[in-house]
Amino acid sequence: MMDTSFLVDFQPVGRRIRVPPGTDLLTAAQHAGVDLLAVCSGLGSCGSCRVRLVSGELTPLTAAEEEALDARQIGQGYRLACQAIPLGDVRLEVPSESLPVGQRLQVEGHSADHELHPAVSAMELRIQPPDLPINHSAALHENLPAIQHADVRADLSRVMDEMNAACGELETDLASLSQLSEILREQDWHIKLAVGDEGLPGLSGCRRWLAGTFAPSTKLLGLAVDLGSTKLAFYLVDLATGFTLAQTGVMNPQIAYGEDVVSRIAFANHSEENRRLLQTRLVNIINQTAAGLCELAGASTEQIVDAVLAGNTAMHHFISGLPVRQLGAAPYIPSVSTPLSFPAAEIGLEFAPGARVYLPANIAGYVGADHTAALLSSGITDGQGSSVLVDIGTNTEISLVHQGCVYSCSTASGPAFEGAHIHDGMRAAPGAIDRVHIRPDGVHFSTIQNAAPTGICGTGILQAVSEMLDASLLDERGRLNRHDSRIRIADGRTEFVLVPAEQSGSGREILVTRNDVNEIQLAKGAIRSGIDILLRVAGLDAAHIDRWVIAGAFGTWLDLPSAIRIGMFPEVPLERFRQVGNAAGMGAKQMLLDSRTRDESARLAAGVEYVELTVYPGFTDIFLQNMYFPNRHA
Repeated sequence: MMDTSFLVDFQPVGRRIRVPPGTDLLTAAQHAGVDLLAVCSGLGSCGSCRVRLVSGELTPLTAAEEEALDARQIGQGYRLACQAIPLGDVRLEVPSESLPVGQRLQVEGHSADHELHPAVSAMELRIQPPDLPINHSAALHENLPAIQHADVRADLSRVMDEMNAACGELETDLASLSQLSEILREQDWHIKLAVGDEGLPGLSGCRRWLAGTFAPSTKLLGLAVDLGSTKLAFYLVDLATGFTLAQTGVMNPQIAYGEDVVSRIAFANHSEENRRLLQTRLVNIINQTAAGLCELAGASTEQIVDAVLAGNTAMHHFISGLPVRQLGAAPYIPSVSTPLSFPAAEIGLEFAPGARVYLPANIAGYVGADHTAALLSSGITDGQGSSVLVDIGTNTEISLVHQGCVYSCSTASGPAFEGAHIHDGMRAAPGAIDRVHIRPDGVHFSTIQNAAPTGICGTGILQAVSEMLDASLLDERGRLNRHDSRIRIADGRTEFVLVPAEQSGSGREILVTRNDVNEIQLAKGAIRSGIDILLRVAGLDAAHIDRWVIAGAFGTWLDLPSAIRIGMFPEVPLERFRQVGNAAGMGAKQMLLDSRTRDESARLAAGVEYVELTVYPGFTDIFLQNMYFPNRHA
């Protein structure tokens, strides 16, 4: 019989559901466990259940939508979920303001101590007022860029001479000059200059520059961002004190165009418009989030005078507007490996007029600047002994440090740890099962924020698989034990009921299927293969590794005994493991607060020996072997 249902894909929530024709999107969301705001209970009058159509076709706009949405929103594809009905398979983006609570996003992390030495510092300057009428500042502003009034030109020239005498030769732009003229007069010729100083090897044209001019009491701010494939972590800091004024995490809006960077690269390569769209989506979310953080801190985005953005190689290229076609095919060579520094305004970031953006060095096609930042913040290259850093994500980067050498590789661990491709998978949002224990009296679990269970996130499905192994519900090949009464067969599919329908928040059963187990096998097999191959390259055994540093949002919440049980990590003493949270974000913040570490990170990235797993002899056999689970019953 032909399937007449339509697939509705809610991103970045990570929930999918099939619905019969005629089902509106709000009903689909409610059945999928996506808790959309619906203040008016679906009458179309409140406008709170907004979603944005990414692909597919919906019924035409209703009168209620034309009333609730403005022309800009309609042009961008926004709809009211309670009014729109899919006419086929659709993919939707759910904006954060349409959800009652945010998803669990990891921004905290641990990093090595560092000194305060920002690339942009403050310098106060007092200048003797000129013998010019005060209204000449308006004339200056009105006539930029072609300053036609000779007396105003002379005034500005004198001020610049005094600034250069105090600060050295400065690069300036017209926006900074306009701001300078206005603030000088407003502040009675006593101002604070934000002076940037950057001179790293490989960075051309970066000498000393004027990032902005401010009232003497104004704080100079910096922004560090970890540009993750799935999640973005933001840190707003006071450059004078190093104090973090505000921080937050948001979902990467690019998810709507592909769950992983490989699919986004394919999307970008389809047209130049698509590539610009991916960059624009990133720039917009950075501007929007930075504005929100500044509001929390009682500041303005014009006070952001420096920014460090660290992402994997694809994210690095997306934000900087570089081509990504070469990242989609072997040998996956980045357009640029050395650090980048350019004016923030060049890509549309709305910071101080002369603010610059710094992007750390990439290591290889799939080991990017975010791993460079993670290596820096973890401190594993500074100590004695041997260490392994595993930064887990949709793409997992692994580094092994031994006797001063750093070996790195990248594994396509896939989106299973984000809850994708799992039957009842979801991202780490309220209601997601994040812990599972199987006991003789039944299944015990916990959910994020103790909400009614609506699905299972990555940490939950991993622990569920581990518990099923210990309960003999699975064998080492990942096959569900059909002879166990707890395993059922439905429509030819073997499955385990984790939560019965009457206990779930959606009124549907939450299951673990054979396909779910296979997704975990693929993910853990890829990570373990990367670890094993780096150990072989270094000539070491797992027992020789003194420190196992686990980073990333998934790594933060990961239950280590469960990860060892399924064979993701070798069986070594638990005390050797350290979960450090968002190491990439901490590294970005470190480079923001101590610019000297930028040079250090560039040297570190240049010295890494990259190991391409796909061409390593015997990789396929290693990977297939690592897909099996350890057999403790043998």
